[in-house]
Amino acid sequence: MNEIIYILINESMPGYIKIGRTTNLNQRLKSLYRTQVPLPFEVFYACTVENGTEIECWLFDIFEDRRVSKDREFFEVSPERVAVALRARAIKEVTPKETYVESEEDRAALAKAQTRRAVFNFKMVDIPVGTELAFSRDESIKAKVVDNRHIEFDGETVSLSVAADKVLRRMGIEWVSVQGPAHWMYEGETLDERRRRFDSEE
Repeated sequence: MNEIIYILINESMPGYIKIGRTTNLNQRLKSLYRTQVPLPFEVFYACTVENGTEIECWLFDIFEDRRVSKDREFFEVSPERVAVALRARAIKEVTPKETYVESEEDRAALAKAQTRRAVFNFKMVDIPVGTELAFSRDESIKAKVVDNRHIEFDGETVSLSVAADKVLRRMGIEWVSVQGPAHWMYEGETLDERRRRFDSEE
């Protein structure tokens, strides 16, 4: 039977992802949320694969240097970086179209956490006005930096997160919150990866 490999993010654990496998993604999300995490996990990407154990071990090996602990399935790496590798072994994408939440209170807490996150700006990662960005899931989708915090996308000046949310909705994915810097790329890395690299070099 085909299994599902998933990549999870959590607003209460910025910079970290969880990689795992299951046969029932909704049940897995429920069980993880009931393990004393402050906010629900969100599925960044999930797909069916032929041999779940083999593919999971393959991903763990690729990103071993980013693993937080050998006893845990958490990694300090961009979720898009792992998704790119996983897509090469996927049978079918099964990323939920909506974020799983158990209550409206959970939904509000996720939205609040997103607004509390430090605001990204292009100056902090040395990207000038006029730079072209590409969307990570489809690099033919482009946007242009118009000021320190906004991009031009579809003829409108919007934030990275608003533009990413628009693209994802066109792909049929509707999440409670969208981390714009995790979805837009410059020079082969996501803006989130670039920010963390710049932070580590300071």
